[in-house]
Amino acid sequence: MPRLALLGAATVLLTACPSEKPAETASQPERADATPKAPAFNADSAYAFTAKQVAFGPRVPNTAAHVACGNYLVAKLKQFGLSVREQPFTAMTFDGTQIKGRNIIAQYQPQAARRVAIFAHWDTRPFADAEQDKAKRKLPMDGASDGASAVAVAMEMARTLSQQSEKLAPNVGVDVILVDAEDWGYEAGAIEGQKNMLEGNGDGWCLGSQYWAKNMVPPNYKAEYGILLDMVGAKDGHFTREGTSLEKARSVVDKIWNTAAKIGYSDYFLFKDTGAITDDHVYINQAGIPTVDIYDHPAYGEDYFPAYHHTTADNMSIIDRKTMKAVGQTVLQVIYNE
Repeated sequence: MPRLALLGAATVLLTACPSEKPAETASQPERADATPKAPAFNADSAYAFTAKQVAFGPRVPNTAAHVACGNYLVAKLKQFGLSVREQPFTAMTFDGTQIKGRNIIAQYQPQAARRVAIFAHWDTRPFADAEQDKAKRKLPMDGASDGASAVAVAMEMARTLSQQSEKLAPNVGVDVILVDAEDWGYEAGAIEGQKNMLEGNGDGWCLGSQYWAKNMVPPNYKAEYGILLDMVGAKDGHFTREGTSLEKARSVVDKIWNTAAKIGYSDYFLFKDTGAITDDHVYINQAGIPTVDIYDHPAYGEDYFPAYHHTTADNMSIIDRKTMKAVGQTVLQVIYNE
């Protein structure tokens, strides 16, 4: 996930937290007991999907591990019976590297008129440049939470949908869209000598979603709303109501957070409004799809991202089935409520 933050809902990019503390919402709705209509989300399966991706090694574009993992994801989605398309693209990163990327688009009930899109990025950052030890900042990272966990939750939802089709409304379709090259953006001052060759010529973060938003697959794609998953697997994960999500898709934010509260996950989905960040949902919203970002945000303090973010600590040791269960079950319930 990008480290850049936006001030409130504005478009000014920052590399640290805003000087003003984001406001918290005044109250949260009362919890109501309800039996979810959605099938049970299998957190063990999601954990296994996470471990499988990490086992390939860092999924950095232009590497064998990246190609192999992409092939695996395509094969699994096809195995689940979804209609799968691949969208190859080329792009230049902030440091001048020409990369080959691949967005993966998998549709469940592609004939359905009403569509919900689930987004996640499947690449990993090529360097752990948030390490306290500067000597480690050029090391690759596993991206167990930042990347793999979100893809795993999306994959498990796809698997569940393929096995529970009779419970989903026939006029509702779900699209799992895995975007590439999200995490090769510039972080000023993180690594000595790095320069931003894209300065003034576009944003080096979220290259895959930028490409997809301008070249939609399927063509002229429309969805009622989108849900971006990013960093959804770490122990003690918390998810706040992010600024751009509130500005562009407040009704969807309310739908997700209220659903989480109703089914018992308000300890994870906090009724706390926080500032905006640069992530894939920015470009998806610009393309006309109201999209919410669900990402791990510290429950307290001024930091925008958890301590493991963009470090070598982002490995399987921090992955928690309970966090993935909270996210997966909540999003499944939202979909099945349609």
